[in-house]
Amino acid sequence: MDPIKKLKTENNPDGVQQDKQNEIDDAEKKIYIQFKNAEGEKVDNILQVPLTTKAKELEAMINEILQNDEEKLYTFFYGTHEIKTSIDDFAKKMKNFSTEVTLDITFHPQSLFFVRPITRQSSSLPGHTDSVLSVQFSPDGQNLASGSGDTTVRFWDVNTELPKETGKDGHRNWVLVIQWSPNGKMLASGDMNGDICLWDPETGKQIGLTMKGHNKWITSISWEPLHMNKDCELFASASKDATIRIWSSRSQQCCICFGGHSKSITKVLWGGQGLIYSSSEDTTIKVWKKDGSMEKELKGHAHWVNTICLSTEHALRTGYFDEKGEILENPEDQQKKALEKYTKLKGSKNERLVSGSDDNTLYMWDPVDSRKPIIRLTGHTKPVNHVQFSPDGRYFISASFDKNLKLWDGFNGAYIASFRGHVASVYQIAWSPDNRLFVSGSKDSTMKVWDIKTKKLMFDLPGHADEVYGVDWSPDGLKVCSGGKDKLLKIWKN
Repeated sequence: MDPIKKLKTENNPDGVQQDKQNEIDDAEKKIYIQFKNAEGEKVDNILQVPLTTKAKELEAMINEILQNDEEKLYTFFYGTHEIKTSIDDFAKKMKNFSTEVTLDITFHPQSLFFVRPITRQSSSLPGHTDSVLSVQFSPDGQNLASGSGDTTVRFWDVNTELPKETGKDGHRNWVLVIQWSPNGKMLASGDMNGDICLWDPETGKQIGLTMKGHNKWITSISWEPLHMNKDCELFASASKDATIRIWSSRSQQCCICFGGHSKSITKVLWGGQGLIYSSSEDTTIKVWKKDGSMEKELKGHAHWVNTICLSTEHALRTGYFDEKGEILENPEDQQKKALEKYTKLKGSKNERLVSGSDDNTLYMWDPVDSRKPIIRLTGHTKPVNHVQFSPDGRYFISASFDKNLKLWDGFNGAYIASFRGHVASVYQIAWSPDNRLFVSGSKDSTMKVWDIKTKKLMFDLPGHADEVYGVDWSPDGLKVCSGGKDKLLKIWKN
């Protein structure tokens, strides 16, 4: 016992009784709590629990309320603050905390899939003779593709980390954009001339003819989601010519061309609720139906809209594939599983859209139901270049020319943290599939791995000799790929 406390106790026997009484009082203090799911919906009635309730006890309560057959792991938050040990410990760190009001506790399921952080360069892959402008893993994580200023598309074997095939002769100018179909059977690529090619990743050969129609360079490609089209037949392309075209991968023909933007389109996304979203240098975002008719226009930004992302993007990109690696041959089975994945990620509400702009701000939207933004997000001091939702839709990260990255709440847009460490513009980010880490590539020639829990830099990954243009984390979580101005692809692993 503390000597001063001992002296007081000896001189004042009643002090012992008082200490014991305080402990009993603390244990008997109660607080009202209201559980809410990630979308803010109330789950069950208001409960009265002891102030000393631990996070593990909250977990047992929510498993019982949700009647889970198997016990699941959850994390608990009040606002953006995590309740890590007990409500009592949490309350001591909070200003103006009161047991008189009901504590809204939001619960999030934890990912049981655990990704080890990327720590080292595994391979440096030469082959391209000009800058590597885009890199992307296939939806199952087993194949890798890259597009370059040397007019070629290359395929790489992820397991041997060796070149597989090279797609030649299709493009006559820089390959700016590549995008895998959600079933992993095809890759679409777009170039600076406005031409689009389809490739078979197994042979490296072009499928059919080069698709011509756009008269300026391709800025973005997006496939129709697998849960809406089991054959992955259609995809949309956006161009600097301010038009969107929908193409058939079977006939390599343009099905429909539509326009409404007055300047270059910067990105197109084919959403999971049957709508197509496009952002433009004309400061607007437009929402389209599949037939090319405009559903609505989203206005708010004061300058070019550089990027948009959807809260369901991970499910749209990976189709039916998951961390278990199960292969389904039947297209109907693939579609069914893809729908289950998408529905689980979307939840009961609409998919959310976030936009980043040259006006240094971001907006969060509910583009299905409203023309008005949910919230305007400020904090960056230079243009926002890239935005990406975490695979579970719980967070999103924004990357900016101000060298910083910012973490935001994926449901209400609340600011959570800033990540500083790059010494030049940040070009692109990629999340680990378990939502715990993300990697960023920068003009400063480095990549950095960041930890969401500690909100700090985990690993610095130097290795490129020049600017890093593209990064991607494989959907199976095992590897990261980067490509840049030094003409090299690099593969990183634990």
